[in-house]
Amino acid sequence: MKKLLFILMLAGTAGNASAQQPPNIIHIIADDLGYDDLSCFGSKHYRTPNIDKLAEEGTRLTNFYAPHGTCTPSRVAVMTGRISPRINDKKGLGVLFPFSKEGLDPEKEIAFPRLLKNKGYATALLGKWHIGHLQQYLPPQHGFDYFLGIPFPNDHGPERLGNTNSYGLDSIPLMKNNDVARRLGNNDLAELPSLFVRETCMYMAQCVKEKKPFYIQYANIETHTPWFIPKGFEGRSRYGAYGDAVEYLDMSVGIIMGYLRKLGIENNTIIVFHADNGPLVHPYPELELCYGRYAAVDTTLRHLLREGKYQERFEGGPRVAAIVKWTGHIPAGTEHPQLLSGADLFTTFLGLAGAEVPRDRVIDGKDMLPLLRSGDAGQSVRNTFFSFGPRGLLQAVRYNQWKLVFAKANQLLLFNLDADISEQRNIADQHPQIVQQLAALGQKAKKAVADDKALPENNRLAF
Repeated sequence: MKKLLFILMLAGTAGNASAQQPPNIIHIIADDLGYDDLSCFGSKHYRTPNIDKLAEEGTRLTNFYAPHGTCTPSRVAVMTGRISPRINDKKGLGVLFPFSKEGLDPEKEIAFPRLLKNKGYATALLGKWHIGHLQQYLPPQHGFDYFLGIPFPNDHGPERLGNTNSYGLDSIPLMKNNDVARRLGNNDLAELPSLFVRETCMYMAQCVKEKKPFYIQYANIETHTPWFIPKGFEGRSRYGAYGDAVEYLDMSVGIIMGYLRKLGIENNTIIVFHADNGPLVHPYPELELCYGRYAAVDTTLRHLLREGKYQERFEGGPRVAAIVKWTGHIPAGTEHPQLLSGADLFTTFLGLAGAEVPRDRVIDGKDMLPLLRSGDAGQSVRNTFFSFGPRGLLQAVRYNQWKLVFAKANQLLLFNLDADISEQRNIADQHPQIVQQLAALGQKAKKAVADDKALPENNRLAF
């Protein structure tokens, strides 16, 4: 009864405060999740009713790019609104390991939580960081009031490589702000997803009690190898450890959304869901020696998009499922097919908070909100997307439905994604002029990055 009264009290408080406060933001970053690993994006294997409901009550972004094919550079771009090759004086950031000395440098880059804090937001990160584990790069230095999570992936422990500890790694730390709370074994890692959900709910409740708008980044870990989930939830899917992890993520989203409604702040909260990059699609024997079936890829389950994580050439690396819900502001049950990027979240979140976008640097992200609010499929923020590697290697150019891939051995591949979303039919020989124009556009993009200029993302080509 006391718990119920507390929730009702918070709900009443939230209802009075919502008119004065900017919207709360819940930002869910799913780790290594395939574009079609959700029922609402076409999965025939995994059951995701809670995320499906989020899509029904919001909008699906069907051409959303991560914007890189691996975790660190993708999250860097999301946090700063800048593609990785621009970061840290154009050095870029590749995938970081526990022995890496690099990280997102707060002396050189601005992450949006710092700017949200200036507008009165409480900011928290629950889950995985992976943008630098040294103290000078941790979340508190980038504007997070509260961080409880791991500084790098859950497979960066002493098992590597191949259960030999050839890397000489320590057990993965659970961090609380800047300090190590404790070291984690594999059984501990399996219980972290439930801890992160609880902490997310508790942080929301505390912010409501204090009448503060909040930004919460819920960065799950269970869909990243090893696919550990809390004891008692294994075997609920029909598709092994990865299927269990996807369905546990879905359950977690359902708990968070349910608690949001109990707190009475659903109408003044925008929820953004997306993956950091695509899934692991090829067998990884070294990981299997460490984690057995919790890292064994089921190659009989084919994905819609070609390839997966670790690359930006083909759609399966950077193109991910994304959903946005904001009751009363974004039309429910809609779909947006426009080209959008994870870097756009930087600018969008600042717009929601009424914060200014930095003018002393190139920001690649665009404000998505006018587009999402209108429900107009004819609007766009760009018609061209460039797939850069973390350090600046251009791997593909997409213009509307046309995509040019810079493959290995200087081979150029051309695909019409409207007719061939799986990129199986190279039609470069049939359209030499399109290849030539897209290749020239790619050269302009590389020069723009080298010269610290804006990317040429809106074009009118003669085809």
